[in-house]
Amino acid sequence: MNLTRHPRYARHRFPAEVISHVVWLYFRFPLSLRMVEEMLAARGILVSHETVRQWAMKFGQDFANQIRRRHPAPGDKWHLDEVVISIAGKKHWLWRAVDQHGVVLDILVQSRRNAEAAKRLLRKLLKRQGRSPRVMITDKLASYAAAKKAVMPGVEHRQRKGLNNRAENSHQPTRRRERIMKRFKSAGQAQRFLSVHDQVANLFRRPSNTNAADHRAFRAQAFMTWSEVTGVAPTF
Repeated sequence: MNLTRHPRYARHRFPAEVISHVVWLYFRFPLSLRMVEEMLAARGILVSHETVRQWAMKFGQDFANQIRRRHPAPGDKWHLDEVVISIAGKKHWLWRAVDQHGVVLDILVQSRRNAEAAKRLLRKLLKRQGRSPRVMITDKLASYAAAKKAVMPGVEHRQRKGLNNRAENSHQPTRRRERIMKRFKSAGQAQRFLSVHDQVANLFRRPSNTNAADHRAFRAQAFMTWSEVTGVAPTF
């Protein structure tokens, strides 16, 4: 097999194919560092879980940034929601925004659940997306209304029970990873991990109401994009 030579992986003992595959495994599936280590060992590749962690930290965010740039423009309807997560025994809040198609727009880990925290999320979203949504959908937390009035006064705001299921469902993969990782160790770690995790999930997310043939085509395109992002030739 011809191994990929890419300056991004210079001075690494393992080939680019192994490194990119490890990063994909770790962020794509609910696997611990040691689970990834064992999966590689089963194939004769001896990599420590600490090496897996270092590769995830070094390459993950760069891959996520490139995925974000390649993703189509988001929808004009934003669903916002917040969920409590425990970090080092203290309560934090994970704020997340998704569009009407289920694509995660951004996340923000904060220690507060008030209007200022909601404003930070909206400002980050506007800076990242470059435009306001047509509609913003949230639960009945009053902080959203106060933040919208200050940051996006012209946007329609809907607050009704049952409208925000899409944002609430988007927290489920995070809960699975939280259990596998035995909780996040710090707010910074949670922010860094989820910023990458959600973008990888966006890339490989299966659109709703697709048949098997369409799903296979979509998945093949996702793998092609991943090869472009990582600089590693596709193996299929």
